[in-house]
Amino acid sequence: MASVVIVGGGISGLTAAFELARHGDVEITVLEADSRLGGKIWTTPFAGRAVDCAADAFLARVPEAIELCGELGLREHLVTPATSRAFVYCDGALRAFPERTVLGVPTDLEALAASGLVSEEGVARAAEDLTMPGEPWRGDESVGALVRRRLGDEVFERLVAPLLSGVNAGDADELSVAAGAPQLAEAVREQPSLIAGLREQLARTRPDPGTPVFYGLPTGTQTLTDALAHELGRRGARIVTGARATAVDRHRAHATSRFAVRVASADPIEADAVVLATPDFVTAELLGSIAPGVAAELGEVPYSSVVMVTLAVPRAAIGRPLDGSGFLVPRAEGLLLTGCSWASSKWAHLDDPEVAVLRASAGRFDDRRALELDDADLVEALLADLATTMALDPSVSPVATRVSRWPRSLPQFRPGHLERVSRWRAELDTECAGLTALGAGWDGLGIPACIRQARAAAERARRHLALPSS
Repeated sequence: MASVVIVGGGISGLTAAFELARHGDVEITVLEADSRLGGKIWTTPFAGRAVDCAADAFLARVPEAIELCGELGLREHLVTPATSRAFVYCDGALRAFPERTVLGVPTDLEALAASGLVSEEGVARAAEDLTMPGEPWRGDESVGALVRRRLGDEVFERLVAPLLSGVNAGDADELSVAAGAPQLAEAVREQPSLIAGLREQLARTRPDPGTPVFYGLPTGTQTLTDALAHELGRRGARIVTGARATAVDRHRAHATSRFAVRVASADPIEADAVVLATPDFVTAELLGSIAPGVAAELGEVPYSSVVMVTLAVPRAAIGRPLDGSGFLVPRAEGLLLTGCSWASSKWAHLDDPEVAVLRASAGRFDDRRALELDDADLVEALLADLATTMALDPSVSPVATRVSRWPRSLPQFRPGHLERVSRWRAELDTECAGLTALGAGWDGLGIPACIRQARAAAERARRHLALPSS
Protein backbone atom coordinates (compact mmCIF):
# COMPACT_ATOMS: atom_id res chain seq x y z
CA MET A 1 0.00 0.00 0.00
CA ALA A 2 1.30 3.46 -0.91
CA SER A 3 2.08 5.75 2.01
CA VAL A 4 1.68 9.51 2.45
CA VAL A 5 2.87 11.68 5.32
CA ILE A 6 1.03 14.95 5.80
CA VAL A 7 2.81 17.50 7.96
CA GLY A 8 0.37 19.93 9.57
CA GLY A 9 -2.94 19.23 11.25
CA GLY A 10 -4.78 22.45 10.44
CA ILE A 11 -7.68 22.75 8.00
CA SER A 12 -5.33 22.35 5.00
CA GLY A 13 -3.58 19.21 6.21
CA LEU A 14 -6.72 17.56 7.53
CA THR A 15 -8.62 18.23 4.31
CA ALA A 16 -5.77 16.82 2.19
CA ALA A 17 -5.72 13.71 4.38
CA PHE A 18 -9.50 13.35 4.17
CA GLU A 19 -9.44 13.69 0.40
CA LEU A 20 -6.84 10.91 0.16
CA ALA A 21 -8.46 8.69 2.79
CA ARG A 22 -11.93 8.64 1.30
CA HIS A 23 -10.59 7.09 -1.89
CA GLY A 24 -8.76 4.30 -0.05
CA ASP A 25 -5.64 2.31 -1.01
CA VAL A 26 -3.23 4.66 0.79
CA GLU A 27 -1.64 4.62 4.23
CA ILE A 28 -1.89 8.11 5.75
CA THR A 29 0.02 9.64 8.64
CA VAL A 30 -0.77 13.19 9.82
CA LEU A 31 1.88 14.88 11.98
CA GLU A 32 0.93 17.90 14.07
CA ALA A 33 3.51 19.73 16.19
CA ASP A 34 0.92 21.16 18.58
CA SER A 35 -0.95 19.19 21.21
CA ARG A 36 -4.23 19.84 19.39
CA LEU A 37 -5.49 19.67 15.82
CA GLY A 38 -7.10 22.55 13.95
CA GLY A 39 -4.27 25.05 13.68
CA LYS A 40 -5.74 28.54 13.55
CA ILE A 41 -9.25 27.14 13.79
CA TRP A 42 -9.99 26.91 17.49
CA THR A 43 -13.19 27.11 19.51
CA THR A 44 -13.32 27.07 23.30
CA PRO A 45 -16.04 27.61 25.92
CA PHE A 46 -16.40 31.26 26.85
CA ALA A 47 -19.00 32.81 29.15
CA GLY A 48 -21.12 29.68 28.81
CA ARG A 49 -20.95 29.45 25.02
CA ALA A 50 -18.71 28.03 22.31
CA VAL A 51 -16.87 31.08 20.94
CA ASP A 52 -14.17 31.01 18.26
CA CYS A 53 -10.66 32.19 19.09
CA ALA A 54 -9.97 33.22 15.49
CA ALA A 55 -11.98 32.74 12.28
CA ASP A 56 -15.70 32.42 12.98
CA ALA A 57 -17.05 32.26 9.41
CA PHE A 58 -16.25 31.48 5.80
CA LEU A 59 -17.34 33.00 2.49
CA ALA A 60 -20.61 31.79 1.02
CA ARG A 61 -19.90 32.83 -2.59
CA VAL A 62 -17.23 30.15 -3.10
CA PRO A 63 -18.26 26.50 -2.81
CA GLU A 64 -15.36 24.67 -1.18
CA ALA A 65 -16.23 24.99 2.50
CA ILE A 66 -19.94 24.46 1.90
CA GLU A 67 -19.21 21.30 -0.10
CA LEU A 68 -16.89 19.95 2.58
CA CYS A 69 -19.53 20.60 5.24
CA GLY A 70 -21.93 18.59 3.10
CA GLU A 71 -19.49 15.68 2.85
CA LEU A 72 -19.08 15.70 6.62
CA GLY A 73 -22.79 15.91 7.41
CA LEU A 74 -22.62 19.52 8.62
CA ARG A 75 -24.42 21.30 5.78
CA GLU A 76 -27.76 21.46 7.57
CA HIS A 77 -26.12 23.04 10.62
CA LEU A 78 -24.72 26.08 8.79
CA VAL A 79 -25.99 29.46 9.94
CA THR A 80 -25.68 32.97 8.54
CA PRO A 81 -24.93 36.17 10.46
CA ALA A 82 -27.97 37.86 11.97
CA THR A 83 -26.87 41.16 10.44
CA SER A 84 -24.67 42.25 7.56
CA ARG A 85 -24.31 45.83 8.76
CA ALA A 86 -20.78 46.90 9.74
CA PHE A 87 -19.12 50.14 10.75
CA VAL A 88 -15.86 52.07 10.45
CA TYR A 89 -14.60 54.27 13.29
CA CYS A 90 -13.77 57.51 11.55
CA ASP A 91 -13.54 61.14 12.71
CA GLY A 92 -14.59 60.25 16.23
CA ALA A 93 -17.71 58.25 15.37
CA LEU A 94 -18.85 54.85 14.12
CA ARG A 95 -20.14 55.21 10.56
CA ALA A 96 -21.91 52.44 8.69
CA PHE A 97 -20.26 50.85 5.68
CA PRO A 98 -22.24 51.67 2.53
CA GLU A 99 -24.42 48.83 1.28
CA ARG A 100 -23.18 46.61 -1.57
CA THR A 101 -19.49 47.13 -1.12
CA VAL A 102 -16.96 44.50 -2.18
CA LEU A 103 -13.79 44.39 -0.07
CA GLY A 104 -14.59 47.97 0.84
CA VAL A 105 -15.02 49.17 -2.74
CA PRO A 106 -18.44 50.87 -3.09
CA THR A 107 -20.70 49.92 -5.98
CA ASP A 108 -23.57 52.24 -4.96
CA LEU A 109 -22.38 55.84 -5.09
CA GLU A 110 -25.57 57.22 -3.54
CA ALA A 111 -25.06 54.93 -0.55
CA LEU A 112 -21.44 56.05 -0.39
CA ALA A 113 -22.48 59.70 -0.26
CA ALA A 114 -25.09 59.00 2.43
CA SER A 115 -22.59 57.15 4.63
CA GLY A 116 -20.63 60.27 5.55
CA LEU A 117 -17.42 58.27 5.31
CA VAL A 118 -16.01 60.31 2.44
CA SER A 119 -16.40 63.92 1.40
CA GLU A 120 -18.44 65.17 -1.56
CA GLU A 121 -15.13 65.51 -3.39
CA GLY A 122 -14.30 61.91 -2.50
CA VAL A 123 -17.62 60.66 -3.91
CA ALA A 124 -17.08 62.66 -7.10
CA ARG A 125 -13.58 61.26 -7.44
CA ALA A 126 -14.89 57.71 -7.01
CA ALA A 127 -17.51 58.33 -9.71
CA GLU A 128 -14.73 59.12 -12.20
CA ASP A 129 -13.93 55.41 -12.24
CA LEU A 130 -17.03 54.79 -14.36
CA THR A 131 -15.79 56.99 -17.23
CA MET A 132 -12.02 57.07 -16.71
CA PRO A 133 -10.18 55.47 -19.65
CA GLY A 134 -7.82 52.61 -19.10
CA GLU A 135 -6.88 49.12 -20.15
CA PRO A 136 -8.26 45.87 -18.73
CA TRP A 137 -6.13 44.73 -15.81
CA ARG A 138 -3.16 42.48 -16.47
CA GLY A 139 -0.34 41.17 -14.31
CA ASP A 140 -0.37 42.24 -10.67
CA GLU A 141 -0.01 45.35 -8.55
CA SER A 142 -0.90 46.46 -5.04
CA VAL A 143 -4.49 47.02 -3.95
CA GLY A 144 -3.52 50.57 -3.02
CA ALA A 145 -2.20 51.29 -6.51
CA LEU A 146 -5.35 49.96 -8.19
CA VAL A 147 -7.97 51.54 -5.90
CA ARG A 148 -6.22 54.89 -5.53
CA ARG A 149 -5.86 55.12 -9.32
CA ARG A 150 -9.48 54.23 -10.08
CA LEU A 151 -11.44 55.66 -7.11
CA GLY A 152 -9.07 58.01 -5.31
CA ASP A 153 -7.35 58.18 -1.94
CA GLU A 154 -10.39 58.75 0.29
CA VAL A 155 -12.22 55.57 -0.68
CA PHE A 156 -9.04 53.59 -0.27
CA GLU A 157 -8.01 55.02 3.09
CA ARG A 158 -11.46 55.09 4.72
CA LEU A 159 -13.05 51.93 3.32
CA VAL A 160 -10.75 49.54 1.48
CA ALA A 161 -7.63 49.81 3.63
CA PRO A 162 -9.41 49.29 7.00
CA LEU A 163 -11.21 46.20 5.70
CA LEU A 164 -8.27 44.52 3.99
CA SER A 165 -5.86 45.54 6.73
CA GLY A 166 -8.30 43.91 9.14
CA VAL A 167 -8.31 40.68 7.13
CA ASN A 168 -4.56 40.55 6.49
CA ALA A 169 -3.22 42.61 9.41
CA GLY A 170 -0.98 44.34 6.91
CA ASP A 171 -0.75 47.34 4.62
CA ALA A 172 -3.17 47.35 1.70
CA ASP A 173 -0.78 49.69 -0.12
CA GLU A 174 1.55 46.69 -0.39
CA LEU A 175 -1.01 43.88 -0.76
CA SER A 176 -1.12 41.93 -4.03
CA VAL A 177 -4.43 42.33 -5.85
CA ALA A 178 -4.19 38.87 -7.41
CA ALA A 179 -3.42 37.04 -4.17
CA GLY A 180 -5.02 39.24 -1.52
CA ALA A 181 -8.09 40.65 -3.30
CA PRO A 182 -8.95 38.32 -6.19
CA GLN A 183 -12.50 39.72 -6.45
CA LEU A 184 -11.00 43.06 -7.47
CA ALA A 185 -8.72 41.37 -9.99
CA GLU A 186 -11.67 39.54 -11.53
CA ALA A 187 -13.66 42.77 -11.78
CA VAL A 188 -11.15 44.59 -13.98
CA ARG A 189 -9.90 41.79 -16.21
CA GLU A 190 -12.41 42.52 -18.98
CA GLN A 191 -12.84 46.31 -18.65
CA PRO A 192 -11.07 49.07 -16.68
CA SER A 193 -13.84 50.30 -14.36
CA LEU A 194 -13.61 48.74 -10.90
CA ILE A 195 -17.14 49.82 -9.93
CA ALA A 196 -18.72 48.54 -13.16
CA GLY A 197 -16.87 45.24 -12.90
CA LEU A 198 -17.93 44.72 -9.29
CA ARG A 199 -21.54 45.56 -10.13
CA GLU A 200 -21.50 42.81 -12.75
CA GLN A 201 -19.86 40.47 -10.25
CA LEU A 202 -22.51 41.16 -7.61
CA ALA A 203 -25.27 40.58 -10.15
CA ARG A 204 -23.85 37.11 -10.80
CA THR A 205 -22.92 36.08 -7.27
CA ARG A 206 -25.47 38.00 -5.16
CA PRO A 207 -28.44 38.80 -7.40
CA ASP A 208 -30.67 38.96 -4.33
CA PRO A 209 -29.58 41.48 -1.65
CA GLY A 210 -30.53 38.84 0.93
CA THR A 211 -28.03 36.30 -0.43
CA PRO A 212 -25.71 35.21 2.40
CA VAL A 213 -22.16 36.54 2.36
CA PHE A 214 -20.86 34.30 5.16
CA TYR A 215 -21.68 31.00 6.83
CA GLY A 216 -20.70 29.78 10.27
CA LEU A 217 -21.39 26.89 12.63
CA PRO A 218 -23.23 27.46 15.92
CA THR A 219 -20.81 25.15 17.72
CA GLY A 220 -17.83 27.03 16.26
CA THR A 221 -15.58 26.54 13.25
CA GLN A 222 -13.61 23.88 15.13
CA THR A 223 -16.63 21.64 14.49
CA LEU A 224 -15.32 21.38 10.93
CA THR A 225 -11.78 20.29 11.84
CA ASP A 226 -13.12 17.99 14.57
CA ALA A 227 -15.35 16.29 12.00
CA LEU A 228 -12.40 15.87 9.63
CA ALA A 229 -10.31 14.30 12.41
CA HIS A 230 -13.19 11.96 13.31
CA GLU A 231 -13.56 10.82 9.70
CA LEU A 232 -9.83 10.27 9.35
CA GLY A 233 -9.80 8.11 12.45
CA ARG A 234 -12.78 6.15 11.19
CA ARG A 235 -11.02 5.53 7.88
CA GLY A 236 -7.83 4.28 9.51
CA ALA A 237 -5.53 7.28 9.14
CA ARG A 238 -2.84 7.68 11.78
CA ILE A 239 -2.88 11.09 13.49
CA VAL A 240 -0.01 12.05 15.78
CA THR A 241 -0.10 15.27 17.79
CA GLY A 242 2.91 16.67 19.61
CA ALA A 243 5.06 15.44 16.72
CA ARG A 244 7.23 18.22 15.31
CA ALA A 245 8.68 17.42 11.91
CA THR A 246 12.19 18.84 11.57
CA ALA A 247 13.22 17.98 7.99
CA VAL A 248 12.30 16.03 4.89
CA ASP A 249 15.03 13.93 3.28
CA ARG A 250 15.21 11.91 0.15
CA HIS A 251 15.27 8.31 1.32
CA ARG A 252 16.86 5.79 -1.00
CA ALA A 253 17.28 2.79 1.30
CA HIS A 254 14.21 1.11 -0.14
CA ALA A 255 12.89 1.35 -3.66
CA THR A 256 9.35 1.73 -2.35
CA SER A 257 10.08 4.88 -0.31
CA ARG A 258 11.16 8.21 -1.72
CA PHE A 259 11.13 10.33 1.42
CA ALA A 260 11.92 10.22 5.11
CA VAL A 261 10.28 12.77 7.39
CA ARG A 262 12.43 13.45 10.42
CA VAL A 263 10.52 14.01 13.65
CA ALA A 264 11.88 15.48 16.88
CA SER A 265 12.49 12.78 19.52
CA ALA A 266 11.24 9.99 17.25
CA ASP A 267 12.36 7.78 14.40
CA PRO A 268 12.01 9.11 10.85
CA ILE A 269 8.84 8.14 9.00
CA GLU A 270 9.21 6.80 5.48
CA ALA A 271 6.69 7.70 2.80
CA ASP A 272 6.08 7.48 -0.93
CA ALA A 273 4.67 11.01 -0.98
CA VAL A 274 4.71 13.99 1.37
CA VAL A 275 2.30 16.90 1.77
CA LEU A 276 3.55 19.94 3.71
CA ALA A 277 0.58 21.91 5.04
CA THR A 278 2.59 24.26 7.24
CA PRO A 279 3.33 28.01 7.44
CA ASP A 280 5.93 29.18 4.93
CA PHE A 281 8.66 29.63 7.53
CA VAL A 282 8.13 26.05 8.77
CA THR A 283 8.01 24.68 5.23
CA ALA A 284 11.30 26.50 4.54
CA GLU A 285 13.00 24.62 7.38
CA LEU A 286 11.61 21.28 6.24
CA LEU A 287 12.77 21.76 2.63
CA GLY A 288 16.22 23.10 3.44
CA SER A 289 18.14 20.01 2.36
CA ILE A 290 16.15 18.91 -0.70
CA ALA A 291 14.89 22.19 -2.24
CA PRO A 292 17.16 24.93 -0.89
CA GLY A 293 16.16 27.52 -3.49
CA VAL A 294 12.44 27.28 -2.73
CA ALA A 295 13.21 27.09 0.99
CA ALA A 296 15.20 30.33 0.89
CA GLU A 297 12.35 32.24 -0.77
CA LEU A 298 9.71 30.77 1.53
CA GLY A 299 11.76 31.87 4.51
CA GLU A 300 11.55 35.46 3.30
CA VAL A 301 7.72 35.65 3.10
CA PRO A 302 6.69 38.23 5.74
CA TYR A 303 4.09 37.36 8.37
CA SER A 304 1.99 39.49 10.73
CA SER A 305 1.28 38.64 14.34
CA VAL A 306 -2.12 39.43 15.82
CA VAL A 307 -3.99 39.03 19.07
CA MET A 308 -7.70 38.67 19.77
CA VAL A 309 -9.19 39.56 23.14
CA THR A 310 -12.66 38.14 23.74
CA LEU A 311 -14.73 40.00 26.32
CA ALA A 312 -18.10 39.38 27.93
CA VAL A 313 -19.50 42.68 29.21
CA PRO A 314 -22.88 43.74 30.57
CA ARG A 315 -24.97 45.19 27.75
CA ALA A 316 -25.99 47.99 30.10
CA ALA A 317 -22.35 49.13 30.11
CA ILE A 318 -22.41 49.88 26.37
CA GLY A 319 -23.62 53.36 25.53
CA ARG A 320 -24.80 52.61 22.00
CA PRO A 321 -26.90 49.90 20.32
CA LEU A 322 -25.03 46.90 18.93
CA ASP A 323 -26.87 47.26 15.64
CA GLY A 324 -24.42 45.47 13.40
CA SER A 325 -21.69 42.86 13.23
CA GLY A 326 -18.94 45.17 14.48
CA PHE A 327 -16.51 47.79 13.25
CA LEU A 328 -13.03 48.41 11.87
CA VAL A 329 -10.51 51.06 12.86
CA PRO A 330 -8.34 52.71 10.16
CA ARG A 331 -4.62 52.98 10.81
CA ALA A 332 -4.86 56.77 10.74
CA GLU A 333 -6.95 56.80 13.96
CA GLY A 334 -3.82 55.77 15.88
CA LEU A 335 -5.56 53.29 18.19
CA LEU A 336 -4.21 49.95 19.36
CA LEU A 337 -7.57 48.41 18.43
CA THR A 338 -7.87 47.37 14.78
CA GLY A 339 -11.45 46.14 14.93
CA CYS A 340 -14.16 44.66 17.12
CA SER A 341 -16.68 41.97 16.24
CA TRP A 342 -19.97 42.24 18.14
CA ALA A 343 -20.24 38.46 18.27
CA SER A 344 -23.48 38.29 20.24
CA SER A 345 -25.19 40.57 17.70
CA LYS A 346 -23.52 39.00 14.68
CA TRP A 347 -24.64 35.46 15.55
CA ALA A 348 -28.13 34.66 16.84
CA HIS A 349 -26.81 31.63 18.76
CA LEU A 350 -24.59 33.93 20.85
CA ASP A 351 -27.31 36.46 21.61
CA ASP A 352 -27.95 37.26 25.26
CA PRO A 353 -30.13 40.10 26.52
CA GLU A 354 -27.86 40.75 29.49
CA VAL A 355 -24.30 40.09 28.28
CA ALA A 356 -22.55 41.08 25.06
CA VAL A 357 -19.67 39.05 23.66
CA LEU A 358 -17.06 41.25 21.94
CA ARG A 359 -14.01 40.04 19.99
CA ALA A 360 -11.45 42.86 19.92
CA SER A 361 -8.44 42.58 17.60
CA ALA A 362 -5.03 44.25 17.59
CA GLY A 363 -1.76 43.92 15.71
CA ARG A 364 -0.56 44.85 12.25
CA PHE A 365 2.51 43.95 10.23
CA ASP A 366 4.37 47.07 11.34
CA ASP A 367 2.68 47.47 14.73
CA ARG A 368 3.77 45.06 17.45
CA ARG A 369 2.52 47.08 20.42
CA ALA A 370 -0.18 44.57 21.30
CA LEU A 371 2.24 41.64 21.17
CA GLU A 372 4.61 43.34 23.58
CA LEU A 373 1.96 43.91 26.29
CA ASP A 374 1.19 41.27 28.88
CA ASP A 375 -2.40 40.03 29.04
CA ALA A 376 -3.56 42.38 31.80
CA ASP A 377 -2.14 45.51 30.17
CA LEU A 378 -3.45 44.43 26.75
CA VAL A 379 -6.97 43.97 28.07
CA GLU A 380 -6.82 47.35 29.82
CA ALA A 381 -5.60 49.11 26.68
CA LEU A 382 -8.27 47.58 24.47
CA LEU A 383 -11.01 48.38 26.98
CA ALA A 384 -9.87 52.01 26.82
CA ASP A 385 -10.11 51.94 23.00
CA LEU A 386 -13.57 50.37 23.21
CA ALA A 387 -14.62 53.17 25.56
CA THR A 388 -13.45 55.66 22.92
CA THR A 389 -15.00 53.94 19.91
CA MET A 390 -18.25 52.37 21.14
CA ALA A 391 -18.97 54.07 24.47
CA LEU A 392 -18.13 51.11 26.68
CA ASP A 393 -18.30 52.29 30.29
CA PRO A 394 -14.66 52.20 31.54
CA SER A 395 -15.78 51.75 35.13
CA VAL A 396 -17.47 48.40 34.43
CA SER A 397 -15.32 45.27 34.56
CA PRO A 398 -15.83 42.48 32.01
CA VAL A 399 -17.69 39.38 33.15
CA ALA A 400 -15.05 37.25 31.39
CA THR A 401 -11.93 37.75 29.26
CA ARG A 402 -9.87 35.52 27.01
CA VAL A 403 -6.62 36.43 25.23
CA SER A 404 -5.74 34.52 22.06
CA ARG A 405 -2.31 35.29 20.64
CA TRP A 406 -1.48 34.35 17.07
CA PRO A 407 2.24 34.98 16.40
CA ARG A 408 3.33 34.90 12.75
CA SER A 409 -0.16 33.90 11.68
CA LEU A 410 -0.99 35.99 8.60
CA PRO A 411 1.23 35.91 5.48
CA GLN A 412 1.68 39.17 3.62
CA PHE A 413 1.13 38.83 -0.12
CA ARG A 414 3.27 41.25 -2.09
CA PRO A 415 2.58 41.93 -5.79
CA GLY A 416 3.73 39.01 -7.93
CA HIS A 417 3.03 36.47 -5.17
CA LEU A 418 1.04 34.03 -7.29
CA GLU A 419 3.73 33.99 -9.96
CA ARG A 420 6.26 33.11 -7.28
CA VAL A 421 4.01 30.33 -6.00
CA SER A 422 3.73 28.89 -9.51
CA ARG A 423 7.51 28.86 -9.80
CA TRP A 424 7.93 27.22 -6.37
CA ARG A 425 5.55 24.43 -7.36
CA ALA A 426 7.35 23.88 -10.66
CA GLU A 427 10.69 23.67 -8.87
CA LEU A 428 9.33 21.18 -6.33
CA ASP A 429 7.90 19.04 -9.13
CA THR A 430 11.32 19.00 -10.76
CA GLU A 431 13.54 18.61 -7.70
CA CYS A 432 11.42 16.37 -5.49
CA ALA A 433 8.48 14.85 -7.32
CA GLY A 434 5.98 13.41 -4.89
CA LEU A 435 6.30 16.28 -2.42
CA THR A 436 3.76 19.08 -2.48
CA ALA A 437 3.34 22.13 -0.28
CA LEU A 438 0.35 24.32 0.42
CA GLY A 439 -1.20 26.60 3.00
CA ALA A 440 -2.50 30.10 3.56
CA GLY A 441 0.89 31.48 2.53
CA TRP A 442 0.58 29.95 -0.94
CA ASP A 443 -2.78 30.52 -2.61
CA GLY A 444 -4.66 32.79 -0.25
CA LEU A 445 -6.26 33.24 3.15
CA GLY A 446 -9.57 31.87 4.34
CA ILE A 447 -11.09 28.48 4.98
CA PRO A 448 -12.37 27.92 1.40
CA ALA A 449 -8.97 28.80 -0.09
CA CYS A 450 -7.23 26.32 2.20
CA ILE A 451 -9.74 23.58 1.33
CA ARG A 452 -9.31 24.23 -2.38
CA GLN A 453 -5.52 23.98 -2.10
CA ALA A 454 -5.79 20.81 -0.02
CA ARG A 455 -7.93 19.04 -2.58
CA ALA A 456 -5.48 20.01 -5.32
CA ALA A 457 -2.54 18.77 -3.20
CA ALA A 458 -4.29 15.44 -2.62
CA GLU A 459 -4.90 15.11 -6.35
CA ARG A 460 -1.21 15.74 -7.09
CA ALA A 461 -0.24 13.07 -4.54
CA ARG A 462 -2.69 10.62 -6.12
CA ARG A 463 -1.25 11.23 -9.58
CA HIS A 464 2.28 10.71 -8.29
CA LEU A 465 1.27 7.43 -6.66
CA ALA A 466 -0.77 6.35 -9.71
CA LEU A 467 -3.89 6.04 -7.54
CA PRO A 468 -7.42 6.45 -8.94
CA SER A 469 -8.41 10.09 -9.27
CA SER A 470 -11.40 11.53 -7.40
